[in-house]
Amino acid sequence: MLHLTTLLKTPFISACALFMLLSLAPARALESVTFATDWKAQAEQGGFYQAKALGLYKQAGLDVTLRGGGPGVNIPQLLGAGAIDFGMGSNSFIPLNMVRAGVPAKAVMAAFQKDPQVLITHPRTDVQNLADIKGKPVMIADASANAFWVWLKAKYDFSDRQIRKYTFNLAPFLVDKSAIQQGYVTSEPYTIETRGGVSPQVFLLSDYGYPSYAAMVLAQNRMIIEQPEIVQAFVNASIEGWRSYIYGDPTPGNQLILQANPDMTQDIIDQAIEQIRERGMLLPQATKASQGTAGMGTMSEARWQSFFTTMAENGVYPKSLNWRDAFTTRFVQQGTSQ
Repeated sequence: MLHLTTLLKTPFISACALFMLLSLAPARALESVTFATDWKAQAEQGGFYQAKALGLYKQAGLDVTLRGGGPGVNIPQLLGAGAIDFGMGSNSFIPLNMVRAGVPAKAVMAAFQKDPQVLITHPRTDVQNLADIKGKPVMIADASANAFWVWLKAKYDFSDRQIRKYTFNLAPFLVDKSAIQQGYVTSEPYTIETRGGVSPQVFLLSDYGYPSYAAMVLAQNRMIIEQPEIVQAFVNASIEGWRSYIYGDPTPGNQLILQANPDMTQDIIDQAIEQIRERGMLLPQATKASQGTAGMGTMSEARWQSFFTTMAENGVYPKSLNWRDAFTTRFVQQGTSQ
């Protein structure tokens, strides 16, 4: 039997025969990769599920397995062990923590240009902006004391004396009209209003200059070096998935989310999508209305430096840490994010 390349060199082969031969040639196999999210399936991961549901990953030559997260999932640990190819980073601390711990992976894309972290209060006249919360008790999780709280101390002179323990139970907030707590703009405010009957005041930290990215794609350094085309394909398809999910019809992605997470409900998904869209959480801060959704997924060195400098000056990281090892902008559009 003649090899296909030999037949292609044969001068008298007919066009019909050539077409038949090409149609019988084995298709290029899809590259199998695993992407682990940092929590159970929800709208905050919707663009990745949309890319899977619409076949965008397959069109990019990838067979992507989406691996749901939860309270016991440690993305940096999975990346360090080589158990996954890509993982989701919830904030800018994650890649910097990986550099400090020696995990050979970094951020290659940021879906959320605005971190969804918020502080929430009851309606009250003495709190009209973020600065007004200075000196007042705030319920935050233990992990938050060395995360966004550091930025609040640096910018607004918050104090650790304000900290009260947050256990992810909304009851203490609902029964105390003076209570203030942390949350995600896409989650707790809606639950407080619909389940607790309180219309809360919501202060999105990114609206006040908090520079953290969110919903980042983290990739193994090995893959970045040895298979950059796979990383680029995953990033490109994911960005298109997010564009479709938030600014198009999210139904395909939602179907996968609801299948993967039986505890999720359509109303929670719908309001989260609305918050993400209305607050422009996927769009670079410098993007003008005329540019539409240009620049999605991007990161900038200047913003990473700003974030690291604030945290290093407040003792979160040693100033000698090579913060540039936490990310690479080679796979995303550059120069538009602030």
